[in-house]
Amino acid sequence: ALEKAITPATCAILCEPLQGESGVRPLRREYLRGIRRLCDQHHLLLIFDEIQVGMGRTGSLFAYEQLGVTPDIMTLAKAIGNGLPLGAMLTTNKIAAAFTPGSHASTFGGNPVACAAGVAVMETMLKPGFFDQVNKTGKYLSAGLAALTEQFPHLAAGVRGAGLIQALILTPAGCEQGVDMVNKLFRRGILANFAGSRVLRFIPPLIVSEAEIDKMLTVLNQVLKETKTD
Repeated sequence: ALEKAITPATCAILCEPLQGESGVRPLRREYLRGIRRLCDQHHLLLIFDEIQVGMGRTGSLFAYEQLGVTPDIMTLAKAIGNGLPLGAMLTTNKIAAAFTPGSHASTFGGNPVACAAGVAVMETMLKPGFFDQVNKTGKYLSAGLAALTEQFPHLAAGVRGAGLIQALILTPAGCEQGVDMVNKLFRRGILANFAGSRVLRFIPPLIVSEAEIDKMLTVLNQVLKETKTD
């Protein structure tokens, strides 16, 4: 289907290696490799949107590093500035050579305050053991969510995600209460969202502790207990 969508006007294929807003849906490695082959066959650029899942979120600096597929261009933002407005586009030397002055610019691009934050983020993330800790706490969170699916099978059907972007997949009955559950969590100090109209999505700070995850799971447990279904 994807190959049929390619026309002479197509210059690139853009995708998220792990889709965030649609409900934390990881694209299969084989599918991404197939896209890479299509791009090579048709002389197209492969662009990865890693605005949500890049910068350590999945347990490696970039999500593509775990997939065996290398994009030609990659976009980054969000975590790279740690709260300050900062974005980046990474590409190969060959593609960058096609840029002319002004072809990739913005009025406030490269402002020193945001860039200083970006440098500090990179220095922190590249310290030995940082991504090991992200993977450890990610598995801890995933296991905790999985335990809740066993306790509340009428509301939760499974868990999916990578590193510290995890989703509790809701049953049809759970989906009807998804927005209400998010609101209850918020009132009790837990930030989550109802993504893709199917999952409760959890994206904690990369330095979250197991004790903080336990607190979140306790509150989530309480909310699930209070959730009534017809």
